[in-house]
Amino acid sequence: MRPSRWPVRARLTALYAAAFLVAGVVLVSVTYWLASRSLTRHVDARGSHLDSDPQTADLVRDEIATYRSETLSDLLTWSIFALVGALVLAVALGWVLAGRALRPLHQITDTATRVADRSLHERIGLTGPDDEVKELADTIDEMLERLDRSFDAQRRFVANASHELRTPLAVNRTMLEVAVRNPDASDDLKQLAPRLLATNERSERLVAGLLTLARSEQRVVERSAIDLAEVAATAVEQEHHDALERGVTLTTDLHPAPITGSPVLIERLAANLVQNAVRYSSSGTEAVVRTGRGDAHCVLQIENSGAVVCADEIDELFEPFRRGNGRASTTGIGLGLSIVRSVAHAHGGTATAHPRANGGLIVRVELPDP
Repeated sequence: MRPSRWPVRARLTALYAAAFLVAGVVLVSVTYWLASRSLTRHVDARGSHLDSDPQTADLVRDEIATYRSETLSDLLTWSIFALVGALVLAVALGWVLAGRALRPLHQITDTATRVADRSLHERIGLTGPDDEVKELADTIDEMLERLDRSFDAQRRFVANASHELRTPLAVNRTMLEVAVRNPDASDDLKQLAPRLLATNERSERLVAGLLTLARSEQRVVERSAIDLAEVAATAVEQEHHDALERGVTLTTDLHPAPITGSPVLIERLAANLVQNAVRYSSSGTEAVVRTGRGDAHCVLQIENSGAVVCADEIDELFEPFRRGNGRASTTGIGLGLSIVRSVAHAHGGTATAHPRANGGLIVRVELPDP
């Protein structure tokens, strides 16, 4: 792998090691040069006193030269060994220091990942000296604050608009029901009224879904103790009649799963999951609802049979008004899984789905322990 593709920590460590190696080579070279000059100067000084006896002087000079050569050789050898050992230590220390230097960036990355997966309410809040990294974290926090305000305003608009639409829709439904019960109503009105009532009912469900979605994307401030097993059992009981009509068998495997959160939103989450499992299951098949505890989280999982869903379509199922293969003919409004994921994120959890090989989905919601 080319160095340009290495992780930042590995590149910083390599940079530290390279700088230390260059400095070490320069230090060894200078030390060797100074030692060589010093020995040469001392040899010349000692040799100047031996001119009275040429034979002895030559012998002594040879011995001194040999000693000088061996000394410089030993100096160079041990310097190289010391440099290699120090280089290994420098690599280890460089790895540790690079990790400490990158720790604030990891904090920024982790927070950005959580914000992307859950909500915009969390901030980095990096502490420390006012350096470039803190400036980056503060800039990201300011950006998240502006985005949070913008999305909050958008959610409030959707919630207010949905709330305002509920009244005229309710009035329309009441007027249609009264008109149909009128003995003097015309045959055309009696034929048209059921269609108008069905359209009005669909609009009411859409508005209610949008209102729930807008509320679920806000912060959950007031929390209560909830058992996912009890909530799931209630949702299964509510959908039991519809399941019988569609020929779907609802099976439960419920174990205690205590969490804290908004009871209204959690009940809506469970109801949406069970409704989807019933509506999108093939007749004569089984839908299984499970709850339990995992590592630091509680799980609500629903598995159903139905049309084959491609893995590439899974993310689209959680988008508002999106439906997967074979799902457009149902009476749903396309907000079920969007509300599920939004409620899960509002409670600090996750909602994921996986296609079954023979058709259908496995939807898994994980919520943190209280």
